[in-house]
This record gives sequence, structure tokens and C-alpha cells, in this order.
Amino acid sequence: MIKVPHVENADIDVDQENRIFSFSSCFQVRFVRRIKGTQMNTYELIRQARFFEGISRQSMNALASVCVQSELRRKSVLFHESEPGEAMFLLARGRVGLHKLTPEGQEVVIKVMKPGEVFAEVILFEEKHYPVTAIALTDVLVLKILRRDLFGLLRQEDFRNDFIAMLLHKQRYLADQIRRLTSEDVEDRLRAFLREQYGEREQITVEINKKQLAAAIGATPETLSRLLRQLRRRKCLVWDEGIITTTKSFWHSA
Repeated sequence: MIKVPHVENADIDVDQENRIFSFSSCFQVRFVRRIKGTQMNTYELIRQARFFEGISRQSMNALASVCVQSELRRKSVLFHESEPGEAMFLLARGRVGLHKLTPEGQEVVIKVMKPGEVFAEVILFEEKHYPVTAIALTDVLVLKILRRDLFGLLRQEDFRNDFIAMLLHKQRYLADQIRRLTSEDVEDRLRAFLREQYGEREQITVEINKKQLAAAIGATPETLSRLLRQLRRRKCLVWDEGIITTTKSFWHSA
């Protein structure tokens, strides 16, 4: 049976000290206090997260007991690349961009996280430092799972078996993602990205720019620009001032 650890001060309303960061000289951020009384159901957030598919109810309850909910404002930095990794995160609301600096010092968005997705899990077993910088693209609500707390749960056999099975499922999912990136053309990757992030909607408000989206789908900005011109000529997708307008023909193209 999995033991649910006691977490002190897990639900105490705490006014966090405001901290200002800068990132690439254009991101200034402010952490905001954790909100008590308006928190979402932690267990339900874990249950609905694709990352945790397959683990038992007991294991989900154990995870929920060590999660801390925090709200952050748009442009807040959750962590910086190369900082010591202390936690993984589950995004409950909003969008988070994972940024990486190239050797030339350019900022590249490698992924945009949507609600229900987990990020920074690499620090659990593979890396001691965050390999990317995570920035809130909108106001966000995240669940933070400290590395030390998760390792405490992994000492319990039932939880450990559940977690290993879940990681194997995740590995198969990532293999499928790699296959898609290497076999699909840019239009298919754009369609898959928009569908995964926003669903098949007629109008989409995007939180990233075209250069960042190009990086997210594994294309150059020039290639994406050519594709967007083609889609506009075909009257199936138009991107103007942060708004993408689509037609049914875009979503159902062969």
C-alpha cells in the first residue's frame, strides 16, 4: 500500500517575495502569490494529464499530496536554462514556452506547453540542471512536484512500479513524435501543432510569434513564411496580428 506523506504548509496562503528576472533583455517578470481557496482539484489535474496515464488511483493520490499549486503572471520565468533542477511541473492553465539559447545567443522556442502537459521531468533522472528556460506565455497555474518529494515516493514499491510503467508509455509517445517530425512535411507539422495546441478551431489566438512557431515545428522561419503565403493564396489559413483564421479545407487537407 502506498503511503501518502505529510506535507507541511502545503495549503497555507503565502505571499511570495516579488522577484524580477530578465531574459534576452526583453522579458521582465514577477512572481505572484499562491492563491488559497481558488485552487483547482489537484487529483483531477493529475488524473487528466496524459503524462500520468496508467498509474493507479493510490499513486495519483500520493502525487497529489506532494504537489504545490502556484499562479504566475504572463512573462514570468519558472526557471532558467542551466539552473539546478529542483522540480518538475504540470501545467494546469495557460501556456508555457520552453526556450533554449543557441550557441549564437539566439532565443529559440522548442515547445509550447498546453494545459495537462508535464515539463522539466528530465531533471528527475537524466539532468541535474534545467536544459531550457520556461516562460509563461499567458497567466498560468502550475503544479510543482519537488524532486526530493518524488524520490521519496519512488522508495515505495507500488508507486515505483506504476511510475516505471508510465515512463515506458511516455517513451513510446516520444518515439511517435520523432517519427512525425522526420516523416511529415511542414504543412502537416503545422496542422498537427495547431490541432494539438488549440484544437480544430476557425479562429486561434497564438501566444508566440512566427519565428518561435517555426522552431516549434522544426522548420526555418523562411520555410514557414513561404508556407503561410501558400496557405493564404489557397484561402485556407491566414495569420494576421496574432490571430490565425482557418477554413475546413486546412484541417482536412490530404
